[in-house]
Amino acid sequence: MSFVLDQVRRIDAQLDRVQLSNLPSVASRVSTSSSDDQSTKPSARDLVLQAAIRGLTPSSSDRNALLRPADIQTLLSALSNRPEAAASTVEGTVASKDQYETELEWLLASKATNQVYGHVLDSILGSAVRIANDLWYWEEVLGSRRYTALYSLQVSPLRLWDWSSSVWSDVKARGGSFSFRGASQDAQNTVTQSWHEFYGLVRQVVKERSTAEVNKQMLSPVTRIRHELCEKQKCLKKIRLRNANALGVLLGEGLANESAHGEGLATPSPEEAQHKWKASVARNVALMEAVLAKVNDLETPVDKFDTAIGELTEDDPLYAVEISNQSGLSVQPQAVAERLSRVLTLALPQYTSSTNLLVQEHGKPSRIIRYWLPVTIAVLSSSTVLRILVNRKAEVIQWIQDLGATIIDFWMNWVVEPTRKVIKTIRHDEGSEVSIMSKRSLEGDRDSLERMVVDFAVENPENATDTGAPLTELQIADIRAKVREGDLTPVLKAYEKDLSKPFMGTVRGNLIRALLIQVQKTKVDVEVAMGGIDALLKSQELVFGFVGLTPGILVTYFCMRSLRSSLSEKRGSKAARKQGKMLRQLRNIDRILVDSMPTDFGELHYRDQGLLLCEVHVLRQAADKVMPTEIYREFSEEAEELCDVRIGVEKQKKVADRVRWAYARWLS
Repeated sequence: MSFVLDQVRRIDAQLDRVQLSNLPSVASRVSTSSSDDQSTKPSARDLVLQAAIRGLTPSSSDRNALLRPADIQTLLSALSNRPEAAASTVEGTVASKDQYETELEWLLASKATNQVYGHVLDSILGSAVRIANDLWYWEEVLGSRRYTALYSLQVSPLRLWDWSSSVWSDVKARGGSFSFRGASQDAQNTVTQSWHEFYGLVRQVVKERSTAEVNKQMLSPVTRIRHELCEKQKCLKKIRLRNANALGVLLGEGLANESAHGEGLATPSPEEAQHKWKASVARNVALMEAVLAKVNDLETPVDKFDTAIGELTEDDPLYAVEISNQSGLSVQPQAVAERLSRVLTLALPQYTSSTNLLVQEHGKPSRIIRYWLPVTIAVLSSSTVLRILVNRKAEVIQWIQDLGATIIDFWMNWVVEPTRKVIKTIRHDEGSEVSIMSKRSLEGDRDSLERMVVDFAVENPENATDTGAPLTELQIADIRAKVREGDLTPVLKAYEKDLSKPFMGTVRGNLIRALLIQVQKTKVDVEVAMGGIDALLKSQELVFGFVGLTPGILVTYFCMRSLRSSLSEKRGSKAARKQGKMLRQLRNIDRILVDSMPTDFGELHYRDQGLLLCEVHVLRQAADKVMPTEIYREFSEEAEELCDVRIGVEKQKKVADRVRWAYARWLS
């Protein structure tokens, strides 16, 4: 649709430029002629025509750029009844007003023609794209024997119905008909005899048909199906080629390109411009009607399509119109409006219906035929599935509840709770600190050891000093400081002395006491080591928190990823098919440009031009589903340049090469 809307907007802008260059001069003449009677105010008909012109102008929105055919006919009704000019004392005033009104009428007819031209282009282009999609479908079916067998199964009811209908028609043609009413009226024959006669005739017809089709039976069913599909594909290609030729004719000789080597509707003088655009509008209406009449005419060969269009428009008064400023208009805008109404009410609907019939006959089957088998299986098995669900209702409910509880418990215990602990650790919550030893344990044991050693040294000064004199406060403080550093010299000296005579040291000495003090020292050393480990754990507490959170996060991530991949698998496969389709479309574009025989001006012929437009349109539709928005915008510019026939075939080939290497990432 974007290509059609671009053409419609461009033509409408060109019509506005040409017409606006002429309307001011006509309006000034009207104002000058009517200055005597002070009647410069526009008439009611002028206001109606201006409103209709504004209504036929394409809007900026793509949805409302093309009006509906009914709305176009409603706006065209402003030209159907032209009132006679009112009597005036000044004859020149009436002539000038008629001229201004005529220019408005021609502008209204031109804009309506542009709208109808857009509808015709859109219909033909849409039909070509639809046929291209059906061709892709048949290529997929023919590309796999499994798909071919599936198609044979899908259309088997239709084949059975056609075969039964043909047998029944043959039996009826031979005079065989069985009915109980006829049997009751015949007194000589019984119902059983009539049935035997009818059954024998049916068997004879079936046998004859089987004998007549013995050559077909020599081929496998898959081979016969493939031959049938090839015939359908061949017919679709001919229909698509005919539509492409029609599209090329409308683009090459219609409003989209008034002169293949000129400057459109632009001319040096306004008078020549008026002459040119009015003749172009009239010829375009006749051309559209001729193209719509011949595009689906199966009796017209494809290579004779241009000649048939020329013969059909040769004697058309609108196509051979001559408009001169001296002799007046040979065709009135009302005649153009009548032909436009005929195109909207007859030609365009007939083209749509005939195209639908051809595509229905040779295109891909309807959804009912393609999906009747799974729908039938689902309907037949639905009762069994429902019976199983009803009989095991409690088990199914319990299974669903257990599954839900397991998911909730996993989420709370392995994701939510570890996350809370990590957050508490980050906020330095004391209640969340990792600890393997109480805070006051080491301090109490160290003070107890200090008191034990000091008391032992005070009671046994000979082990603490060389003289054996009682300890002073300074010496006690020194011993206390050494104990804090791990020095137990007084205790160890007594332990070594008593250890030489263990029994006597045990009975009379302090061997057991020294031993117990060393046990306390060992306990303190162990607690110091545990304190170091505890400090290490606290320094890495955040790491342990994330380690505890990691399993839940990983399990949740992989589960979500699996679910997302399963849901997007179909979308991904479609995107892959779109990319493959884009590459094949680019291949078709290259084939069209390489195999075409350019004209003397180095441009494509109408048929190749239409085929190129169809392929590029399908390529843009596929690219819209694969490429990002910014990349697609740039790709659209390349596609528009690729469709510009006026640049020549050689430049179009270079554009195709640039598209191939610049967008290779999305094409492969």
